[in-house]
Amino acid sequence: MAQDSAQQAPTSAPAAPARALLPSILPALVVGVGSSLLFVGVSVGAERLQGVLWQGLPDALEIGRYSVLWIFVMLIATGIAVGLVVWLVPGHAGPDPATMGLNAPALPPFVLPGLLLAAALMLAGGPSLGPENPIIAANIGLAVWLGRRFVPGLPSSLWGMLAEAATLGALFGTPVAAALVISEALAGRPIRGLLWDNLFAPLAAAAAGALTTDLLHHASFDLRLPPIGRPDAGDVLAALVVASAGAVLGMCAVYVFPYLHSAFQRLRHPMLMLPVGGAVLGALGALGGPLTLFKGLDQIAELARDPEGWSAGQFATMAVVKLAALVTAATCGFRGGRIFPAVFVGTALGLCAHALVPAVPPAVGVAAGVLGILLAITRQGWVSLFTAAVLVASPVVLTLLCIASLPAWLLVTGRPQMQLRPDGTPIR
Repeated sequence: MAQDSAQQAPTSAPAAPARALLPSILPALVVGVGSSLLFVGVSVGAERLQGVLWQGLPDALEIGRYSVLWIFVMLIATGIAVGLVVWLVPGHAGPDPATMGLNAPALPPFVLPGLLLAAALMLAGGPSLGPENPIIAANIGLAVWLGRRFVPGLPSSLWGMLAEAATLGALFGTPVAAALVISEALAGRPIRGLLWDNLFAPLAAAAAGALTTDLLHHASFDLRLPPIGRPDAGDVLAALVVASAGAVLGMCAVYVFPYLHSAFQRLRHPMLMLPVGGAVLGALGALGGPLTLFKGLDQIAELARDPEGWSAGQFATMAVVKLAALVTAATCGFRGGRIFPAVFVGTALGLCAHALVPAVPPAVGVAAGVLGILLAITRQGWVSLFTAAVLVASPVVLTLLCIASLPAWLLVTGRPQMQLRPDGTPIR
């Protein structure tokens, strides 16, 4: 018996020694700070341009800032501006955004200026997309290109992983999100050594990115909703129902996604696809109001400041309009990500549940709604749980979300994703 036990092989690879991990710290910190600076630079530039386009210019022309006329003018003009970038700038602002996710390929350096310009114009002009996909793609491309040039001894895959982690840390203001995303990505591939050894350098990059962003451009995700006490059976039921409803609503958008993309592709030219998409977004913005424009982060804070300020019908209208705007913007060619506008959709859905059934606490409704929508649109469980939990910053809500994620995940797993292959078919 003792001999058999002694002959048993270890079930896990040995941990990496400290000397193997130490050389990765400096590159990780450099990538983390650089990725954050690029994100902050694009964000601040877009915010300044947004102020000119949506405040200074309409005031000078004596037109209402968010009048129906100005919404149409700005969305169509943004479509024309981004269309010109996609058409004329070298690299055409990168691949079709409908085929891009958070895990972007390393794009050639000449593509990145056009991609960043298209993203900045989109953020300022009002389409319902966030900065995450183009910023991650740009940071990965820069990190891989500079890393190969100046530190050729490190593998390209490491530079890409560092840049992705750093950008996620910068976007969310915490390295936890990056650690969760990278660990989920590593789960699908063979790894050498312990998981924490593989997360060591990405976590350092994410921490550097998050800290740099917090120092330069702090943005809190906490909506400061009324706290909830000890959860009861009603809270559990509310979380289960709202998260499942969010997953179903999100899957409706996922199933529409390839058909709307195919319709825009029939226009064949970016100077047709993007202005037409801008016109559709203008109509949706006129229907849903100014809160349904832009990436949605500032707008969810406005919703959360007054959960009783809109009726259930108004919340439902904003959720549906925002989701339609997200799908339109992502399929007609605007460069941007889907997480931030999806958070708005989930927030509006959760507050709609609270308006319909006042016994549903706003914090529970919002967190569960965001969880369900993100599970359907991103198909990334850790990101969905983390984002939903950080909005309300409550350990009690985290427990409810873990329970609510189970039926919501069953509704979305194995079904098409909101990302297409180059031939236009959805990824499963």
